[in-house]
Amino acid sequence: MKQNIHTPEGVRDIWGKEYAARLRAEELIRTVFHRYGYQDIRTPSFEFFDVFSREKGSAASRDLFKFFDRDGETMVLRPDMTPAIARFAAREFEEGGMPVRLSYIENMFINRLSLQGRLKEFTQAGAELLDDGSADADAEILALTIDCLLACGLTDFQLEVGHVGFLQGLFAEAGLPVETEEEIYGFLENKNYFGVEEQLARSGIDAERRSLFDRLPGLFASAAQLEEAALLPVGGVAGQAIERLQEVYRILGCYGMQRYVSFDLGMVGGYRYYNGMIFRGYTYGSGEPVATGGRYDNLMEQFGRRARAVGFALVLDSVMAALSRQGIEMKIAHPQTLILYGPSGMEQAIDLACRLRQKGEQVQLQRMEKPDSDSVSGGQESREGGGEKKSYYRKYAVGQGFERLIIFDGENMREERLCDI
Repeated sequence: MKQNIHTPEGVRDIWGKEYAARLRAEELIRTVFHRYGYQDIRTPSFEFFDVFSREKGSAASRDLFKFFDRDGETMVLRPDMTPAIARFAAREFEEGGMPVRLSYIENMFINRLSLQGRLKEFTQAGAELLDDGSADADAEILALTIDCLLACGLTDFQLEVGHVGFLQGLFAEAGLPVETEEEIYGFLENKNYFGVEEQLARSGIDAERRSLFDRLPGLFASAAQLEEAALLPVGGVAGQAIERLQEVYRILGCYGMQRYVSFDLGMVGGYRYYNGMIFRGYTYGSGEPVATGGRYDNLMEQFGRRARAVGFALVLDSVMAALSRQGIEMKIAHPQTLILYGPSGMEQAIDLACRLRQKGEQVQLQRMEKPDSDSVSGGQESREGGGEKKSYYRKYAVGQGFERLIIFDGENMREERLCDI
């Protein structure tokens, strides 16, 4: 029977230089996490279905990879890290203590439609700041996101920031039916302002309230639009949302990071557990956001403990795609030395490889097998080396990025510098 050597739809193999670049990006991101005082956490790849139920605001049930354990319990592969961390924190930390800072780099799993052409397994690097409901915490998460993107090499990006409370306040004052609200949320998610206008016209709300929604497309861009929004005739939850964003933006000025932030008061949170500031990060070369995040003050209460919290996640696959398409090369550690040996040079080659490895050098050891009439350095050396020193291996060494090539042939050792990394 013919073996299936292809991967399932929505997953892919990553290896070689591409994987080395990804590991380097993870290393840089983790370093930023640690500089901000975040501790690493790892949660299980699968949990009870209830942890990610729709009531907790995570992915829809149809989008989860579900299976049964041997006891008949329904399990799911995690689609999102935030509920898992909320579950952990509710069990491990007492109320009223110092804020908790946790960070992770883990794979997520969402059973998307194959026709979407999107990955079903992807890597997120994220952080959660628990037990802190302040604007300072919101600003820290935005600054941390920006520093992570900068560490990866991206410079041309923007975080679009909104607030769940602004739209909630407008809807509350308008008194719209829940069904109408859901339809308008859908239009806003897709930036379909014509659909919003048409739906509001059918709803029968007064012209003054409708004009507030009509102004949403203009409340998208710089801090100047945020100042303009502060002059709108809104109060209550919507007014408080604007004030909160103004305070967060002021604090970001202390970080020197305001230039990376714009505002979108029509932004809709991707997950239902968001209840405050929300944001998405965009750069060219990626069809999807490279970062998402927001405040979720009510999520942990569903696990039995009250705690306000805010967090974010970078989609590492999107970050790497953006780096590639922008021509930004991730600096990675190349293998240093390739040692080749013939049958009579084995002992010397192994001895040298062991000594170099003990010094921390990366060494690949390889017996020469493939015949080739050409040598590394030319005809005379080839004849002297009995044809053992071959262009085949030099081409391989150069292609793999080795800095130097060492060849043992009997009592002779030849070394060539290939490149300086």
